[in-house]
Amino acid sequence: MKSVNFSTKSNEIDYNAEVSKAEEAVEKAKKYKGLTLNVTWNKGLMAQELLLYSAPLWEKLTGIKVNLIQLMIHETYPAIEAERKNNSSFYDVISITPSRLPDYTEIKALEPLDSYIDRHGFRSELDDIAPQYRDNWMTWEDKIYTIPDDGDIIFLYYRKDLFEDSENKLLFKSQYGYDLAPPKTWIEFDQMAEFFTNNFSPDLYGCAMIHDSLSFYFFEERFRENGGRFFDEETMNASINSEIGIKTLTQMVNRVKYMPPDAGRWGFMDVLQAFISGKIAMTEFWPPLGRWSEGYGTDGEQLSWVPKSEVAGKVGYAVTPGGYSALAAGFGLSISADSRNKEAAYLFIQWLSSKEVSLKRVQIPYSLRDPYRTSHYNSQEYKNLWANAGDYLELMKTAGKSSLLDLSLYQVNRYEIILTEALNHAFTEEISAKVALDNAARLWNGLTNYIGVEKQRKAYKEWAQRPNAYPR
Repeated sequence: MKSVNFSTKSNEIDYNAEVSKAEEAVEKAKKYKGLTLNVTWNKGLMAQELLLYSAPLWEKLTGIKVNLIQLMIHETYPAIEAERKNNSSFYDVISITPSRLPDYTEIKALEPLDSYIDRHGFRSELDDIAPQYRDNWMTWEDKIYTIPDDGDIIFLYYRKDLFEDSENKLLFKSQYGYDLAPPKTWIEFDQMAEFFTNNFSPDLYGCAMIHDSLSFYFFEERFRENGGRFFDEETMNASINSEIGIKTLTQMVNRVKYMPPDAGRWGFMDVLQAFISGKIAMTEFWPPLGRWSEGYGTDGEQLSWVPKSEVAGKVGYAVTPGGYSALAAGFGLSISADSRNKEAAYLFIQWLSSKEVSLKRVQIPYSLRDPYRTSHYNSQEYKNLWANAGDYLELMKTAGKSSLLDLSLYQVNRYEIILTEALNHAFTEEISAKVALDNAARLWNGLTNYIGVEKQRKAYKEWAQRPNAYPR
């Protein structure tokens, strides 16, 4: 495994012989030397990359300082909304979750980026951004408001050593009648989870899944894989409590019996630690698990909380059962419409998201910025980071082509909260899947009526026509 130490001294950017868009941004930004850009960023681990690498390097190259405002994801929109109301002109660059573009654009909080992109000749470099992010995340009502800065996607991780073990393969085939291999369907997944649980527990369980505040991502993915649609497009009545919705949630609840005790309440950290510690055979998770399970960068101070990997060299990657992974969450970079430093803010965004700089940033172990450009997937530098990093990149590239897009509506965060609370009551078996989803659908309908049926229908239709909003 390659050791890496990202700093402004040890990792200068290797620009191409031909002047790159990163270098152009630096040269143009030098005239703003002495300026300070106020930049929002997700609080905690994600902010370390900007604090320790990107911001110091940008200041060194241009003389422009970066003042980082750390906010939790759910705090960002309210902070920007308050700025608009107060006309404070405080923020310059905003890191947003693209599914909330309808809310940001409704209050005119973001500067359209088309003119900046064309003036600085950056449009051709946007072609290198993987289509699933470029075509789905950047625009609202035909205007570009954000440039992707992350490649969030959830896919299947499995213990290659367990799946390739000859005794396991023979025993599984004798019990289930087909070969033990990465599951293509959720029925296969459940049978494999059952197999490992029955034969190896309590030392090993078949799987574990996130069941806390992020659970809605996994339900929305599997609900659509099963043929579900979120709303009746004519009435805008919620359809999450349809037969498909109840079937989907029932399958998810039943899966808990193949998980460690109390896993029905588990969150991000619980699942991550269980997989890295070798306690589960399979999970569905975001890309950082792939890096950290190989021990990549976990010897550094920022990742000292990650347990020592017991599965390094034993991890396989596959498209989520059902054939559709999900583009869950993610981040884009935008300019505040109230910024007094819009040109400098844009040049900072162009530099951060350029081919050269973004490739360095997605390799920083603690950055939580995942590959999102074709050049990232093809990078030999990245492929050399650990033994099967090439397989990891290829899987992200392949899975991304059919990955399902996050639901995007006005006030979508409130729909997500309602759904999450319902799911979590079902996972802990406080109420049935049907009651949970009936409750959620009723609250969704009330929220839609509050926002405005026609207004929400327009937003839903714009979202639904995008590539991979629903399975093709």
